[in-house]
Amino acid sequence: MKILHTVESYLPSHHGMSEVVRQISERLVGAGHHVTVVTRFDPRRLEKKINGVDIVEFNVSGNITEGIQGEYDLYVRFLLESQYDIVTNFAAQQWATDLALPILPKIHGKKVFVPTGFSALYMEKYKPYFERMKEWLNEYDKVVYLSNDYRDVNFARELGFKNGILIPNGASEEEFSTAIDPGFKTRLNIPEQNTLVLHVAGYVGGKGHLDAIKIFRKAKLKQSSLLLVSPEFGDKFEHYQILNLSSLKSIIKMIIKNHVFPEYDYIVLLRRLQKIGLYSNIRFIELSRPEVVQAYKNADLFLFPSNIECSPIVLFECMAAKTPFLVTDVGNAREIVEWSKAGEILPTKVSKKNIGLCRAEIQKSSCILRKIDTDIEKKKTMSENGYNSWMSNFTWKKISKQYEVQIGRASCRERV
Repeated sequence: MKILHTVESYLPSHHGMSEVVRQISERLVGAGHHVTVVTRFDPRRLEKKINGVDIVEFNVSGNITEGIQGEYDLYVRFLLESQYDIVTNFAAQQWATDLALPILPKIHGKKVFVPTGFSALYMEKYKPYFERMKEWLNEYDKVVYLSNDYRDVNFARELGFKNGILIPNGASEEEFSTAIDPGFKTRLNIPEQNTLVLHVAGYVGGKGHLDAIKIFRKAKLKQSSLLLVSPEFGDKFEHYQILNLSSLKSIIKMIIKNHVFPEYDYIVLLRRLQKIGLYSNIRFIELSRPEVVQAYKNADLFLFPSNIECSPIVLFECMAAKTPFLVTDVGNAREIVEWSKAGEILPTKVSKKNIGLCRAEIQKSSCILRKIDTDIEKKKTMSENGYNSWMSNFTWKKISKQYEVQIGRASCRERV
């Protein structure tokens, strides 16, 4: 089959959605299909074919609600003139999907949608968008939901749609089959005896970086380090403009209060203090993908108090790395915990501002972190549970096969 995947950004950009599309695309190519990914122009992208996947790029940004800028007319023309058997739009509320929605009946081939959560569903200014979504959803032959109980699938379920299927996220068996590197901590100047608490996320906001720091500091674990890994720290933090503060003493005093500065300012200050030897047990670092995998494998616990998610890939990667996790009740994290028995849900409050943001309860979460840190047997059981669950159900090999089978059946569905 000739398959087109549309996604807001793709390699060399690294984040959850680009990883999902990469894994599915490359494996479908391996299964004998011709796959093209259409995505945003990236000056770092030097090749238009990566691991067998053809890439077509357009200099476009934004979404329907906020406004779309760039070569949107060229992208629309591309969609209308293309001849693919299957066209799959990954993620709502971004240009690569939003520009396709009004012209779905005119696009050749069967259409598949992977909405990834409808994160703006409760936002007032997105009401017109989701009113129209009630019509757009019925234009798809298949809609893939990552969860059986989240905003997007419940939205469709309440409207009586019959074209939805459940295919979860996963983690790569090739990446996580590598042996653990015992020299990882030494390379990062982390004492070998320290408990390593890990947080992995791009710094795009809402991923719980600051809350992870608060929980870790309040837990006061003995001989421990918190490692926050992000591919974007360097670009965003080295040039970020922070407030002028008169002395080191006042900096430390304000940091301890935790809530005085915006999140970016807080983390910039911590990074600056680390350069003179303070807060050395909290590390911010950029790592290559193989080193990120080693971070998972060397970690004792994964701490992920994220504010908004659909189905966090990092939790599946924890399972693959045999790393137990603590996570807010965000997206379908509770469902992943039930599937895997590899983690625990942190006490969580949901924002009252009608956008559904989750925030960890810091004091209670720190108690859970402290308790599980000392429970060796529980951590071992969670590690084994997660790994076995991943091997049985959540490798990308198994997940991509589900996509291949389901898109092959894309015409077999009941319209409502």
